[in-house]
Amino acid sequence: MRCFLLLFVLVLLLQTVWCEPVITPNGPHIVVPKGGKLELRCHENTTLSGTSQPGLRWQSDTVRRLEGEVKEGAVVYVKVPSAQALHMGRYVCINNNTLEHSSIYVYVKDSQNIFQRTMVNVILVRVGEPITFPCLVTDPSVTNLTLETCDGQPLPSGVKYQRNLLRGIVISTAQKEFAGCYVCVGKLAGERVVSMSYTLDVRSVPEVPPVIELSHKDTVILKKGEQFEVTCISSNVDPDLSVKWDYPSTAQLVESSGSRILSVSHGYQRSRSLLITSVNQSHSGIYRCHARNNRGNSSRTLRLDVRDKGFISILGSSSAVQAVVKEGESLSLKVHFEAYPAPRSLSWSFNGEHLLNTTEHFSTVHKKKYRYESELRLVRVLGSEGGIYLFSVSNEDTVVTHSFNVYVKSKPIITAQEGPVDGQVRCLAAGYPVPKISWYFCEVPHTRCSHLPNASQWESAEVSIVTESAFGRSEVESRLNISKEHAQYHTLECVAYTEGDEAFTLFSISERVVPHKLFTPLLTGMVATGVVLTCFLLVLLYKYLQKPKFQIQWKVIDSIHGNNYIYIDPTQLPYDSKWEFPRQKLRFGKTLGSGAFGKVVRATAYGLCSADTVTTVAVKMLKPNAHATEKDALMSELKVLGYLGNHMNIVNLLGACTVGGPILVITEYCCYGDLLNFLRRKRESFLNAEINDGYYRNNSNQSEPLRDMTGSGYMPMHPSEKNRSSESDDIEELSLDSEDLLSFSYQVAKGMEYITSKNCIHRDLAARNILLTHGRVAKICDFGLARDITTDSSYVLRGNARLPVKWMSPESLFDCVYTFESDVWSYGILLWEIFSLGNSPYPGMQVGSAFYRMIQEGHRMSRPEFAPIEIYDMMLCCWNHDPLKRPSFKKLVESTELLLSENTRNVYLTLSTVPSPSDQQRESTRRLSSVCSTTAPTQPLLQNTSDVFVDYEAV
Repeated sequence: MRCFLLLFVLVLLLQTVWCEPVITPNGPHIVVPKGGKLELRCHENTTLSGTSQPGLRWQSDTVRRLEGEVKEGAVVYVKVPSAQALHMGRYVCINNNTLEHSSIYVYVKDSQNIFQRTMVNVILVRVGEPITFPCLVTDPSVTNLTLETCDGQPLPSGVKYQRNLLRGIVISTAQKEFAGCYVCVGKLAGERVVSMSYTLDVRSVPEVPPVIELSHKDTVILKKGEQFEVTCISSNVDPDLSVKWDYPSTAQLVESSGSRILSVSHGYQRSRSLLITSVNQSHSGIYRCHARNNRGNSSRTLRLDVRDKGFISILGSSSAVQAVVKEGESLSLKVHFEAYPAPRSLSWSFNGEHLLNTTEHFSTVHKKKYRYESELRLVRVLGSEGGIYLFSVSNEDTVVTHSFNVYVKSKPIITAQEGPVDGQVRCLAAGYPVPKISWYFCEVPHTRCSHLPNASQWESAEVSIVTESAFGRSEVESRLNISKEHAQYHTLECVAYTEGDEAFTLFSISERVVPHKLFTPLLTGMVATGVVLTCFLLVLLYKYLQKPKFQIQWKVIDSIHGNNYIYIDPTQLPYDSKWEFPRQKLRFGKTLGSGAFGKVVRATAYGLCSADTVTTVAVKMLKPNAHATEKDALMSELKVLGYLGNHMNIVNLLGACTVGGPILVITEYCCYGDLLNFLRRKRESFLNAEINDGYYRNNSNQSEPLRDMTGSGYMPMHPSEKNRSSESDDIEELSLDSEDLLSFSYQVAKGMEYITSKNCIHRDLAARNILLTHGRVAKICDFGLARDITTDSSYVLRGNARLPVKWMSPESLFDCVYTFESDVWSYGILLWEIFSLGNSPYPGMQVGSAFYRMIQEGHRMSRPEFAPIEIYDMMLCCWNHDPLKRPSFKKLVESTELLLSENTRNVYLTLSTVPSPSDQQRESTRRLSSVCSTTAPTQPLLQNTSDVFVDYEAV
């Protein structure tokens, strides 16, 4: 049985072999020269197979319609009189009855094209698919077939391929990194032969479900009748992506869709939008966007909330908030609320009086979509500042208020004592809560009785309230009658208590001689007068200690509506720790400027840019007597400088030391001091140069001596003696001319244009706050803590703050309003300073009621001697009483630029040239070239300000 089965299988195998068609010429392949004759013959071996009706046909793997196929009885031919490249390939002869087949490969040899040329040279595959480079040879004699990159670089890591003269080169699995340009290379008769180039494009396949982005997040609140539009956007690496919306069935809306190809990632993006031109309550609900690819589904949801009208809702309890603070400490009152539409006005009031932003109290607003936080910051609360604080917010539909009852705790103090007189002593105390008064007797003289174990306490003392306040300090009085039975005691102590704090005073009651009645009124009057004077002096001293000796001039603002500005609390600004610089690498030199709580010191920084660089910098720091408030102020200055970023015409931040010791703020060092003193130093050389040139003559004799610490009260930023090299001596000896004055005006306008673009208000723009460095580059700064404004005549006491009155606009003087336009007014005063060569504004006029009346009546300063008429017209525009009619700093830049010479414009253009985007990316970690030219990745904001300190011979 087994033998029979084996014989049957052998017969079947022989049957299969015998039934295969026979091709002539035989062999695996033939070679036909290009243009030569191609003839293939195929017939069936009918004798062996036993098939009586053979059916044969030719088929080619290169063309759909075979050329030259001829049938002659049981034989089929392929006859091509002139073989071309398209005839190359595998030819298969197939038996239609048995589907048995035979094949032969035809090479069409072309000496000009060793590799067959194809019409398409771009190969597009997906990640994971096989790659075939169709580099087919026309001559089977080609050997050593390999794959190379077009530029001769090594093949990407992971490329493994198989070579076949009949198929080309095959890579089994495509990877994204394989994309590029390739050629096939072989050898023929010892010579290197190269195929045409092939560009391989490997497209990604999705690995995760699609990512969805909505044009609105979470919740959208609208009023009835408003328009609602939302767009869902999803991206995918291939076009197999669908996007659709689910929404409430009651919503009547318009849907639209779109798609585009992403040029950078070669992906696809689809979007689908919903539009409701007029919403109503039926449109409220959940709107969900779905996106699907072959990896799965994703969805994002938002909620539409349609209201009949706008609203404002206070979050939390709507009842009055009770707040308690100790006198001298700071307090923050915060209100969280939701509103739609956005608030038109927000305000705080105290006991019915509207509060404006000052150094004692200021408000800030933070917004996150429909949620707002308004904070009123009370700095160093006084005992008189207890009461009702009312927050009010309104939009076009409603007004909402929220109140705070602020109670100011104050330690008890003894405000007065009297006696013994006519057998009676009197003790007055004040504090909050209302103090309690106790009396103690003891025999030890001049000693606190309450601390002695054998002291006696008077239980029935009479106590009455003199003045009472619901929110702050109240005053109470206690009287005690002294009788003969108390003669054994020497000392009487009055003690006032409030919640753990106490105050006391002592009376001596033994062996007292009653004075003659003639002198009693006189002595009483003298004592009363002394007490009053002492209290008055104490109040003055207290007010002096409470009075701010500095102000943070830089203010970052946020616009709520129109021209109503809200200051952003600088403590809320971010601080990047990359600014940190090791404090042990600083070596301090001489003091450049000094104030009540801070100072600026010239220093040398080692390794600021790289390990071997030495850089001269200016370091701002606090004095030992500074308090926590001054520390916060210096940190705020640091954050504002970091927020402002880098510009050629401001003093730029280079680094900081905030940990491991006192705060140090490292900035650029400007070697030629402030502009005010520079103009005064150069006044004589300017006048001589102008007289010699025949343009001006000094007939007014407006010279004014330099101000110093004993005069104006501020330390002028003179050039450092240690830093005066021969180069700086040369620039100091150069005279000042009119072009320099125009250049200073232009540079300050450029700096203020940048500051304005960062939503920042300077508030103290003046020549004393402009520093000069190499190339006579002007840089805007603010000394802040490093200037003692209490001794500077430029700052006048107004209210409880010292202000630069002569540089302030009317709205700042009379309404405490600081805006971009108020800085424009100050810029006009600065122009007057520049073109008067450093004279004080409003010469000969003292600040007083007459001065304020003159400003309100529209009086303006006359044209300074050296100002062109165009500059004076610019000053008058800056001094327009209507802030909205003053020019912007952008307009001022354009106007001053027209007055500059071509040479000066070219110099400034060279200084401020911005590198190309590619350069910016390549130089993203460079420091200011004014400091050094090496990379410094630890300074995040200092980059791309080339040649800031470059000296020009034409200065």
